[in-house]
Parts: sequence; C-alpha cells; structure tokens
Amino acid sequence: MGQGKLEGQVAVVTGGASGIGKACALRFAAEGAEIVLADLRGERLEAAAEELRRTTNGRVLAMPVNVTEEEDVEAMAQRALTDCGRLDVLLAAAGISHAGYVSGSSAGERGDTVGATNGGLLDVPLANWNRVLAVNLTGVMLSNRAAARCMIAAGNGGRIVNIASSAARIPLVGAGDYSVSKAGVAMLTQVLAQELVEHGIRVNGIGPGFIGTPMTQGMQDDEEGRANMLAMTPMGRLGTVDEMAATALFLASDDSSYTTGQTLYPNGGMFVG
Repeated sequence: MGQGKLEGQVAVVTGGASGIGKACALRFAAEGAEIVLADLRGERLEAAAEELRRTTNGRVLAMPVNVTEEEDVEAMAQRALTDCGRLDVLLAAAGISHAGYVSGSSAGERGDTVGATNGGLLDVPLANWNRVLAVNLTGVMLSNRAAARCMIAAGNGGRIVNIASSAARIPLVGAGDYSVSKAGVAMLTQVLAQELVEHGIRVNGIGPGFIGTPMTQGMQDDEEGRANMLAMTPMGRLGTVDEMAATALFLASDDSSYTTGQTLYPNGGMFVG
C-alpha cells in the first residue's frame, strides 16, 4: 500500500463531529494524518472520534471547542503541538445555517435547514445576526489565526482550508446573515493567503452547494424544499460529503502546492466563472 498524501502530518478539524467536517477528518485520517477533532458537544464528538479510530489509523484526539471563544481556539492549536508535536493542516468547518441551528442535529430539531432563518434583514434580531457572524466568520478567523501562529512558530509552513458556501456568491433571500457570513469567509481566505504566503502557509476555501448533510436534512425531507435545491443545481442532485472531502484533500495536500487564496465551488454547476 502506498503512502498517504498526509502521512506523518497533523490535521485539526473544527466542526468535525458531523457533516462535511467529519467526512474531511475521515479522509485525512485515511491518508495518514493524525487528527485533532474539535466540536461542541462531548458525547457526539467522542462518537465521531471513535468512528475515526475504528475505521482509519486510530490516531485521533477529540477536543471540545467553541470556536467563538478565543481561549478555546488557542488551546486547540496548542493541544495539537503539545500532544501531537506539530500542526500541518487546519480544516475550519464549524458553522451554522441560522442562529437556532444545533450542529449535527437530526431533521426537524429547531427547524434545522439551510434556509430556516429570521426572515429578511430588515427584521432579523440583532442577536441572531451576531450569533451567525460569530460562529461562521469570527470563529473561522480565530481558528485560522491560532493555527497560523503555531505554523509560523514551527517554521514548516502549512495549509489552511476554510469551509465557506456557494451562498458567498449567490444571495439567499431570507438567509442574509448566512450569505454575508460565508462571503466574509471567502474574503478572509484571500486576505490571509496574502498575509501568510511569506511563511509558506497556503490558505484556500471550499464553497459547497447543496450537500446531503444534517444541515440540509429539513429541506431534503420537505418536498418543496428539495425541489428548490434541485432546481438551483444544474446537475440535478445534491452533492455528497465525500465529494467535499476529496476537494478538501486536494487543498490540504501537495497536490495543490501552487494554489493559495482560492475558494473552489463544488456545487453541481450552480454558477460558473
């Protein structure tokens, strides 16, 4: 068996207990990486970590982290260095679709769909706006910054991959807070790519379209919601988490060694150019 693309490396994955984050962690581990798996809820986080240990190389450290808390995020990066000896890759996947979203929840819990929101921006409660921006944008910035500081101190470069959304390019009416937060992630990716290039750190992003995850489960289960998703997707189907993980592996490995500051949009043809 050949050597994996991330053999001997350490990857931190936020939002790693479900959806795209967990799929990326599984793929990275299968390619030889030691994983620091970060997410909110301990029981679900431990279950995901155990799945990784059972199905891949077993080198998994689970760590409860709230990405909106700077102390948590700094401790996450330092834990990678202390327990694993290095930090090579950050995959920042922690995110919410709206203020009431519960990460990884099943369909129907608090109306968890990508578009289940607060109405238009004229009526969105400020607390809801702040919550979405805190998790989706500030949390990504804090995670990027903490990982980059460790990478710079080590002097070995690194790769950062941020999960944005095709909503960064296609405004979703009724989900303005989500769309704006994800557009911010795309720009954050560009700015940090410029700031960190001198340190050998590449920063890229992924802007998924509609993917079959717990975040879209409510829309998948609703006939009209599913029809709307498919109508927006020329390929006529939802993407899979494995397809997103393959994109993440490309950006996290040397396969993309001449790529930085880019956000790739695997979205079934929702837009081109």
